[in-house]
Amino acid sequence: MSLNLSSPVYSLYEQFLKRDVLAGPPVKHVAIIQDGNRRYARSRGLPAFIGHNRGAETTSNVSDWCLELGVKHLTVYAFSTENFKRDEEEKSYLFDLIKRKLIEMYSSERIHHNRVRVRAIGRVDLLPKDLQEAIQRVEEATKRYSGLYFNVALAYGGQCELVDAAKALAHEVEAHKISAGSIDESIIARYLYPHNGVPVPKVDVIIRTGGEFRTSNFLPWQANGNECAAYFCAPYWPEFRKIDFLRAIRTAQIRLSKGQQA
Repeated sequence: MSLNLSSPVYSLYEQFLKRDVLAGPPVKHVAIIQDGNRRYARSRGLPAFIGHNRGAETTSNVSDWCLELGVKHLTVYAFSTENFKRDEEEKSYLFDLIKRKLIEMYSSERIHHNRVRVRAIGRVDLLPKDLQEAIQRVEEATKRYSGLYFNVALAYGGQCELVDAAKALAHEVEAHKISAGSIDESIIARYLYPHNGVPVPKVDVIIRTGGEFRTSNFLPWQANGNECAAYFCAPYWPEFRKIDFLRAIRTAQIRLSKGQQA
């Protein structure tokens, strides 16, 4: 049975979860597969763009929750390399929606007050030029911030990331800037997305909404071999609630605590 979000019981349960989470070990990096926007819309007889729009509102809420809980990195899977196969009308709407949200961030008092650094990770050069320009503007405007690293995965695929890193490393070895024998995990991490600045760190928890139980080629290097927790939940992304987020953080904390005791 789901709780009414406006009910006193929901409010008390949320407060209990938040208190429990704040008393636990810090979770530094949350990664989210925002699944179910289209299914949310279909289940209500609405056009797909309504689902995407409401999903974008959820993303904004989650960034606020991360700031509230002291999460340092939030990485959201906004558009995968596989999403290029979608029909042109939907892609056009998605690109326009992402661009509008990035422009909002560029001038957002909340973003600047909280010192949120916005970054795109992925094969950004495959995106429309106007979207690339919006990315460059918000990245430039927030590049000195470190309150929260908000990483937006666009034209992203985990295998593509590893291929691009391997190519960049091969180029450096060819140019005698790095010796092949010196390459280790820390050097590889420096060539993952983004290629400059603070790298995307190891993931503490991957959250996936919409009832699917797979990680869909998302952050394979940063999540694997790290005792990364996985939290799969039934709500479609537009329905994702703060209590779902708090439960996911608590799941990560249990994993972190076990790692510390081992």
